[in-house]
Amino acid sequence: MGDDTPRLRRHHRVLRVVGGVLAVLLVVAAIAGGAGFWTVTRSFPQTSGSLDVPGLQKPVTVYRDSAGVPQIVASTADDLFRAQGFVHAQDRFWEMDFRRHVTAGRLSEMFGASQVPTDTFIRTLGWRRVAEQEVKLLDPTALRYYQDYADGVNAYLATHSGAQLSVEYAVLGLQNPGYRPEKWTPADSIAWLKAMAWDLRSNLEEEVDRGLLAATLTPQQIADLHPGYDYAAHPTITAEGGGDPARTTPDAVAAGSATDPGATADAGALATAPPSDYRAQLEQVSASLESLPRLMGPAGSDIGSNSWVVSGALTATGKPLLANDPHLGASLPSVWYQVGLHCATVDAQCPFDVSGFGFSGFPGVVIGHNDRISWGFTNLGPDVADLYVEKVSGDTYEYDGAQVPLDVRRETIRVAGGADVPLTIRSTRHGPIITDLSDGYAAIAKDQAGKLGIPAQQFQLSLEWTALTPGPTAGAIFAFDTAHDWAGFRAAAAEFQVPSQNLVYADVDGHIGYQAPGSVPIRAAGDGTVPVPGWTSQYGWVGTVPYDQLPSVLDPPSGYIVTANNAAVGPDYPVMITRDWEYGYRANQIAVRLQGLIASGKKVTATQMAAIQGDTYDANAATLVPLLHTVGEAADPTSGVARGAALLAGWDYHDDADSAAAAYFNVFWKNLLHDAFGRKLPSTAQPTGGDRWFAVTQNLVAQPDSPWWADSELGTSDRDSMIARAADQAWTEARSLMGDDPSRWRWDRIHTLTLTNASLGESGIGPVEWLLNRGPYPIGGSASVVEATGWDASVGYGADRVPSMRMVVDLADFDRSRWINLAGASGHAFDPHYTDQTDLWAANKTLPWAFSRAAIAAAAAQTLTLRPASR
Repeated sequence: MGDDTPRLRRHHRVLRVVGGVLAVLLVVAAIAGGAGFWTVTRSFPQTSGSLDVPGLQKPVTVYRDSAGVPQIVASTADDLFRAQGFVHAQDRFWEMDFRRHVTAGRLSEMFGASQVPTDTFIRTLGWRRVAEQEVKLLDPTALRYYQDYADGVNAYLATHSGAQLSVEYAVLGLQNPGYRPEKWTPADSIAWLKAMAWDLRSNLEEEVDRGLLAATLTPQQIADLHPGYDYAAHPTITAEGGGDPARTTPDAVAAGSATDPGATADAGALATAPPSDYRAQLEQVSASLESLPRLMGPAGSDIGSNSWVVSGALTATGKPLLANDPHLGASLPSVWYQVGLHCATVDAQCPFDVSGFGFSGFPGVVIGHNDRISWGFTNLGPDVADLYVEKVSGDTYEYDGAQVPLDVRRETIRVAGGADVPLTIRSTRHGPIITDLSDGYAAIAKDQAGKLGIPAQQFQLSLEWTALTPGPTAGAIFAFDTAHDWAGFRAAAAEFQVPSQNLVYADVDGHIGYQAPGSVPIRAAGDGTVPVPGWTSQYGWVGTVPYDQLPSVLDPPSGYIVTANNAAVGPDYPVMITRDWEYGYRANQIAVRLQGLIASGKKVTATQMAAIQGDTYDANAATLVPLLHTVGEAADPTSGVARGAALLAGWDYHDDADSAAAAYFNVFWKNLLHDAFGRKLPSTAQPTGGDRWFAVTQNLVAQPDSPWWADSELGTSDRDSMIARAADQAWTEARSLMGDDPSRWRWDRIHTLTLTNASLGESGIGPVEWLLNRGPYPIGGSASVVEATGWDASVGYGADRVPSMRMVVDLADFDRSRWINLAGASGHAFDPHYTDQTDLWAANKTLPWAFSRAAIAAAAAQTLTLRPASR
């Protein structure tokens, strides 16, 4: 069950794009002294006084609070979005420019030949082509807003260039001096939706994992490693399909719990095409997925989020409270951009009075509230991407017994400092062939296929994915921003097709609700858990789930709704959304906390909602620590396992920053995963930790003689001997990491967060990384706890996905709402607002969130007037 392939680092990746020659050049620049400071600061935007902006019809006021967060007040909707584009360009244009090159498959134009493989994969998927088609689907008003936004960006570009835009352009100019940013377009904004959908695409990695494992493991062993959702132990979001939103149980050993029986139903679907015959192609896909820039964080089930809403009947104010904290990749600048968009007079012509979190490069507010409603997002995680094993011969592929011509298109990748690279992209009826990418990829596939003794071109893999079908999502944002009631909110949600999200809702009239939108495929056969044959119509998609059949609830009897990527519906729901829900540990703990508050008879407050966001209870520890105690009591008192068990005595299972027990337990967990599972698995399927591995271990500890615990080389034969070995190894490792005195151990000494610039932060050039990165910050929390500071157990203890923002919205008085961003408003290194929110974020503290016009003016630390340029 082992694998000789070098182990892939399955965690948040950023680009290595700068050549080593820059180190010398930057040292020379640093010697210039004061010029370096001038280069860094010259891009800082003007945020007070006045500026002339072409295209504005009337003056626009931009208030910024002490955190630099802008609240924009305009007389017309067109001016509002022009100003938003201008302000985004002031704060974040390098980020915007980098993102649009990623989503268009044009990184090579900026950084040279090293990015050709990345561009090849993204162009094969065709993100930009789909975005351009979606521009054409916009209604006239939405298209006008996107163009207004682009005009505002371009107004800023007209008067700024190079290092005036951002210091990164000075760095890039040393390698690519001819680079000049192009004008912004609506398609540049909309292509960002493809990146969102890609990073939130749910179970594609699990599908690849199962395919790779099927080459060496039995169906039962695969089922052990990919268990179904435990409906007997964890809540569902709604009661539909036999779900129970109120079901919570202690997260400890739960032998015999009822799990989804269909999670591996397709394990034998490819009997006519053994996985070993296309293993090389699966490994290629795995490598390609891992090498792509992760603009929002690690993909797959490791990305999670929390949101919940409580009815006014249960709150101290008598109005609903809504909390949300999406868990995404940790990077600089922050994924999110805080902003308020306010029409001076709200009417049909200018209907916006909204504030919250959005994305640089994208108009509107994505998550937040207006003057009537509030909403939050977590990832629904439907299975919206399938791999098909295709029989390709020349320029045709087999389908239902016939040879069908491949769809072929040709593109050219422009390469800074190098020759153009021609690209041929071939597709079947299912989608693009993603193992047919370039000569380099073909050589890898041929080499690996040769080792397996199979023809290199016998099979290829194509990808069918809902985001490759143009849809109306781009216009839905404006509908959310202007919705005033549940009906309007659901109408907006109907247009938000990709990526599918759990939407929680509250309004000033006291209603709370939940809606699952999205384009969710219906399969003729199969459940999407493994690659399936593409040469037959038996496994094709035959439509999408109608919107009215997706789960929805308004004002549930419980008075609260919790979503934390857990199952939205019960096992009897008539349509399949996914077999790969997250496993419900965070949802369980949030529900337990809310139920405790309700049972106490006291009304829920916003402060208590925020405290739940910082909850560090580790359900995995509740499963394993009692077993550690049992094993430790029988061990030599001087052994590491006995000392570890003594350290864990009395621990409350919380991964608090200052906890020595949390530090030791997580070191033990990493060692247990490696010894019990990692040694037996391919390098592409190493255990990363997180909730799936919580469930795997929880199930297997109830089977003390399972073969997974036995390893003759390590001298283990059962569960207790494996636990004893891992605990002993963990004591030795913890001492090497934190010293010999356990009283001085702290979880945050090894569990830290480094904010890494998404483009140049891992350039390999020390001065560049010093310039752009920040940290490490010591933090608490852990993977798959409510304070979800996730870490990859196959790599180390550093956090790589985190609560990317937090908000608690008070529907009784929006000015009492609170929010925090991971880093800051600015994308400019050394700007006062580059990372000024991070220390507060790490301590689970929040900032005031002014909304009313009076509160905005009172909180303003700087005020900028954008004036129409004279004609």
